[in-house]
Amino acid sequence: MPALSLITLVSLVSTVFAGQWEVHPPHQHRRWAQICSGNPNNAIRGCDRYGCGNYGASRQGKGEKHKGVDVICADGASVYAPFSGQLSGPIKFFHNGNAIDDGVKITGWCFLTLLPLPSFPGYCVKLICIHPIRYHGQIQRGQQLGRMLPMQKVFPGIVSHIHVENCDQSDPTDLLRPVIPPPRPPRPYPEPNSAWAPVCAGNPTNEIRGCDKYGCGYFGAPRSNGKGEKHAGVDVICSDGATVYAPFSGELSGPIKFFHNGNAIDDGIQIRGSGFCVKLLCIHPIRYQGRISKGQVLGRMLPMQRVFPGIISHIHVENCDRSDPTGNLERGKGR
Repeated sequence: MPALSLITLVSLVSTVFAGQWEVHPPHQHRRWAQICSGNPNNAIRGCDRYGCGNYGASRQGKGEKHKGVDVICADGASVYAPFSGQLSGPIKFFHNGNAIDDGVKITGWCFLTLLPLPSFPGYCVKLICIHPIRYHGQIQRGQQLGRMLPMQKVFPGIVSHIHVENCDQSDPTDLLRPVIPPPRPPRPYPEPNSAWAPVCAGNPTNEIRGCDKYGCGYFGAPRSNGKGEKHAGVDVICSDGATVYAPFSGELSGPIKFFHNGNAIDDGIQIRGSGFCVKLLCIHPIRYQGRISKGQVLGRMLPMQRVFPGIISHIHVENCDRSDPTGNLERGKGR
């Protein structure tokens, strides 16, 4: 090839490459796909009696930090590839042959759609506590990768999850987050700081339950009871026995019986005040009457695992008018 033509080709490729780099920079061009069926937002495990699922969470007894992120996934659920790449494994995390000691690594790329050149290295992640369909070969983003292993057999009552760990042990949280939907229309808030306080100890951001074998925790989630009903509240993750706080100041009234069968979690309370009215269910309050201030101890979480083994333990938070309380809970994040 003449030298001038070669120079022209190199210049053209460099120009296209530079443009693509700006549009699709490494690790920023797009977020990962859904990893577990029933958890479309890659919701991260909150805190339970075994610990917390966020990146950097402390690990008891060893002074170590959590080097990955725990994506909620019900035992036996289908698992999908977060991005396209090459499989390798198996990955043994526990090295003891227990029921969840399996996993796989995916090494993938940030694709440059306009370049007819090899892609440059991009992602490398380990997915642990799953059994893959295969340990080697290519896999495409969103393609079925395997199934979730029976975590409840090893850690009864834990929030079942896939351990997602970047090969370089950097934080994968941002890549797991779904694309942010358009903002909801503004709604009036009755007080200047309408963000509710954290409802449960160990869950400072009021993280909402994802999906498990019993259903999903977001507002409007379908209920598989044969009646075509929708979830009239929001399930805020809370470990059995954890301390529960008042989300805002108001007047208490109760008890509130949700199940009407006297089971271990059939208790709750209503708070009315500060422009809000809400029912908190599956908790045992310190008292059922009187005033309470925002952030004051309200009671404790009841033993949900006794009634629904393996569920993501939670407080059912329901507005008295059955409107969506998600916005008030979300506005408390980071505060």
